[in-house]
Amino acid sequence: MLNGNLRIVLVRPRGAANVGAVARAMKNMGVQELALVRPAPMRGFWSQAMAVHANDVLQRLTRFDALGPAVADCGLVVGTTCRGGLYRAAAEPVRAAAPRIALTASTNRVALVFGPEDHGLSNEDLQHCNQLVTIPADPAYPSVNLAQAVMICCYELFLATGATAGQEPVAAGSVLATAERVQLMFERLRAAFLGIGFLHRDNPDHIMYAFRRFLGRAQLEERDVSILLGLARQIEWFGRNAASRTAPSHNAASRNIVTRQKRAS
Repeated sequence: MLNGNLRIVLVRPRGAANVGAVARAMKNMGVQELALVRPAPMRGFWSQAMAVHANDVLQRLTRFDALGPAVADCGLVVGTTCRGGLYRAAAEPVRAAAPRIALTASTNRVALVFGPEDHGLSNEDLQHCNQLVTIPADPAYPSVNLAQAVMICCYELFLATGATAGQEPVAAGSVLATAERVQLMFERLRAAFLGIGFLHRDNPDHIMYAFRRFLGRAQLEERDVSILLGLARQIEWFGRNAASRTAPSHNAASRNIVTRQKRAS
């Protein structure tokens, strides 16, 4: 499935049994790569017991101290959420997004990211995601168990892979920029926008979330990222030079005062 390009990333998982159940769901759908970000201490017995015949998935799992490194080599990072709010309004049903994700995974590594069992991904976690998906559920209780959420998402991708077999992959012959490069681009753009006063210093991430949303939909290639990094450098240069032209230094101002005094005398 997905040419082995799909990675399931569990951020701060709290229970060994849930991790084992996730491994079993992955095995059912042919997904092999599991990564844990800052997992809580857990007993191996429960994860192995719940994994049943998916212990090979557990044996190959990798652990990371932060989400960034866990998805750094991925061309597409898809976060999952069941919550509303301004920064999550762009989330779409996983069934609608699955065909595009499956096609992207035919040429790129893709990370599907799930948050902790109690409250899901934080707004800070979302900064590492290009796109968001959600699982439609009864509004009275929309929160889905972690392992069930992984199963539903992987199932939709499993079906989408079969449905899109033989179709031309997204950006055929090219590779999307890695999450590490995209994150660097956003950091440089953020600094550049702050330098020219485009972002409000008390809440700069409010506008940056909008940039992450629409640039995430664009699925940037390395050439695109290089252009935007060049734009950020040019904005930073302009901001520095504009500041020096409009706001003379203290020493320069002092020299001007002295010159005027000498002329007056």
